[in-house]
Amino acid sequence: MNAPLAPGFVNGDVSFWYRSLGVPSPAEPLAGDVQADVAVVGAGYTGLWTAYYLKKADPGLRIAVLEKEFAGFGASGRNGGWLAGLLPGSAARYAKRHGRDSAIRFQREMFAAVDEVIKVAADEAIDADVVKGGLFNVARTPAQAARLRAEIAGQRAWGWTSDDVDLLSPHETATRIRVEGALAASWSPHCARIQPAKLARGLAQAVRDLGVTIYEGTPVTEIGPGRAVTPGGTVRAELVLRCTEGFTAAVPGHHRDWLPMNSSMIVTEPLANWDEIGWDGRELLGDMAHYYMYAQRTADDRIAFGGRGRPYLYASRLDDRGHTHDWTVDALWRLLTGFFPALRETRVEHAWSGVLGVPRDWCATVGLDRRGGLGWAGGYTGHGVAAANLAGRTLADLSLGRETGLTSLPWVGRRVRRWEPEPLRWLGVHSMYRLYRLADAREAGGMPRTSVLARIADMITGH
Repeated sequence: MNAPLAPGFVNGDVSFWYRSLGVPSPAEPLAGDVQADVAVVGAGYTGLWTAYYLKKADPGLRIAVLEKEFAGFGASGRNGGWLAGLLPGSAARYAKRHGRDSAIRFQREMFAAVDEVIKVAADEAIDADVVKGGLFNVARTPAQAARLRAEIAGQRAWGWTSDDVDLLSPHETATRIRVEGALAASWSPHCARIQPAKLARGLAQAVRDLGVTIYEGTPVTEIGPGRAVTPGGTVRAELVLRCTEGFTAAVPGHHRDWLPMNSSMIVTEPLANWDEIGWDGRELLGDMAHYYMYAQRTADDRIAFGGRGRPYLYASRLDDRGHTHDWTVDALWRLLTGFFPALRETRVEHAWSGVLGVPRDWCATVGLDRRGGLGWAGGYTGHGVAAANLAGRTLADLSLGRETGLTSLPWVGRRVRRWEPEPLRWLGVHSMYRLYRLADAREAGGMPRTSVLARIADMITGH
């Protein structure tokens, strides 16, 4: 490994976000058969939000949440801390079946979900290091700048106003965050920084306080109408809701529903030289590269910096301990110091990885088959922190039989074809990301428009 490592460097151990909190041991597992009204499989954000809103709406409901590890073990405790009002998928694809107005309404609900999470965190006294500093997307090559302008024009066409996203000049860009080689940037207010594990832990406690039982250390081996089967017993319930996101491929019968995509992060030591970087507004930082990055300035003044790394393991295998390959740590370090050359003397204190769920058309879905009593939500393609809240409220409304504005959103009831069998999906995903890396390298040479290699990559997997 070439990246400089701090004393006590940790690779994996779930994520850095648990470093100050301590990685929890699972609570009591299910021991015997249980009868419930609703069984929720998965105690990440989606499952916890669903249980929260169900119990708030009907305190008499008997809700059992089943979790293989501990609440917040998966992507909910490992993500980049972007509470972002971004659609989990393509507006055009959502509009194709349901119309333009429906897609625009969906986007507005996503914006509102950011404030909803912040409100609930305040109401439930969840200290998740929340700062609503917005989202800062930077372009560092002419091709990226062209894509940035095109993206904003496209957002305008889908109802975004100048209050929703603003194009910044090079001077305005530099006054916010001094990214090396930045040509332009955009800023949107619809994003907040969070500490993901604190949000997951606080939400789990709020759910327990409402009277919901979370059975941890309880893997679900079978999901069927009216039942969720575990080694310790079976939960029988009128409704069984699958909220497993990146771990969906491990659920029997769902191996090819959503592809488990790996994303990796590193975090620096606490920094003192912020005057060379700026970043006073605590914005979330992203870029317009194809092989894109995401970052935040943490509450204790580090930079947490992420990217795709090695995106997919053959046959949808899962490395659930969060270990990150040396190659990925080095690649993220090179990218970080390319953005901020002043950090070359700083060291990496922690590296970790997690998986997110990717449907075949890269658009999330929420649904409930009332006849079979089976529901689901997820496939957020990396935009799950806010989307999980909206999905939880939507799944709660569907479960309660309510017809609301949420239950008519265009992601409700969407079904897409499954991913191809191996080795096709491994070849497709790895080809896509190799082409993206090559496209970024070509664009770094100064070409004024998006490389054709990136367009070929999009075509391969329907991204």
